Amino acid sequence: MVDLVSIFREVRDPRQPNARHDLGDMLFVSLAAMLCGAKTCVEIAEFAGDRLDELRQIVDLPHGAPSHDTFSRVFRLLDPQELAKAFDACLAAVRESLGLAAPSGVVALDGKSLRRAYEKGRSHMPALMVGVFETQTRLAIAQERAIDGAEISAGLELLKGLSLKGCTVTTDALHCTRATALAIRGAKAHYALTLKQNRHDLWNEAQAAFEADGETAPAYETRQSGHGRSEVRRASVLGVAHMKRTFDFPHLAALARIQAERSDGERVMRSVRYVLLSRSLSPRKVLEVVREHWGIENQLHWPLDVVFDEDDARSRKNYAPENLAVMRRIALNMLTAHPAQGTVARKMRRASWDIGFFFQLFA
Repeated sequence: MVDLVSIFREVRDPRQPNARHDLGDMLFVSLAAMLCGAKTCVEIAEFAGDRLDELRQIVDLPHGAPSHDTFSRVFRLLDPQELAKAFDACLAAVRESLGLAAPSGVVALDGKSLRRAYEKGRSHMPALMVGVFETQTRLAIAQERAIDGAEISAGLELLKGLSLKGCTVTTDALHCTRATALAIRGAKAHYALTLKQNRHDLWNEAQAAFEADGETAPAYETRQSGHGRSEVRRASVLGVAHMKRTFDFPHLAALARIQAERSDGERVMRSVRYVLLSRSLSPRKVLEVVREHWGIENQLHWPLDVVFDEDDARSRKNYAPENLAVMRRIALNMLTAHPAQGTVARKMRRASWDIGFFFQLFA
């Protein structure tokens, strides 16, 4: 816990030197409040006032609990790059405490809108965060705000600052670009880029490649049923060396095709998508990798919206949307990393009424 407070105290304070409340103390209180279920600056201030004596066991707070206006002003002014450094240090502390090495396995890259974080009259352009998520440990490992909705550019900036040696980076169809492929290989990782018809030329090339050579490509099929639905998924993998056509894409080693058929008893829905691979994988492994990509939706975006109410957050001024988003991700990482059984929401509720468990979260 002392290490965490010291991490926050390294963050540069954007306020005037005569500010009453220490920035590191305020950031720690904000994180503590979020771990106990606070969603807004008003709730963070209420938490600080209600739990002042307990918080003073950890931080000084000589002037009492900061007001909600003070918390709001700090998050609006705070440089996101400074808070990003604190996020990295917190993540490193979590990994060290769990005995985790560098990221490995599947790492997912995807964007997430903060749906209510928009200026008046600009509801069509809410703030957008692009995140990187390690599916094996279920930890968020980086995030960046996409300025003016430029999700691809934000993703490229994130990849420049990461070392993902040996990982397989997965993306949705939006990020299936040559620049993203080069950035992933530059981070010493391999890619599995989903390709859909939004990349018209690449889609046509992939389709033609499988029409020419797909009959002999190795394949693997899975069948699942439940909740009144059934699904058949079939993956085929075509190595570049065995293609008759030349596929113009950087570091491409193989091309996969996934055919899905879903039935609910009344309708049958069929879909086809392709996956660009920088290293050849078996058809079975392709299905596993693509399935793991959805961990960023189910284990990061979903709890942020359902447990932390991120989609309903109305902070929209200056840097407040992205700074509060980073604080939520620090809190989610800590709750996820704690070995206690139960969901993130259950751990959050327990932290709010069990002071012993609350202190455990920092250990």
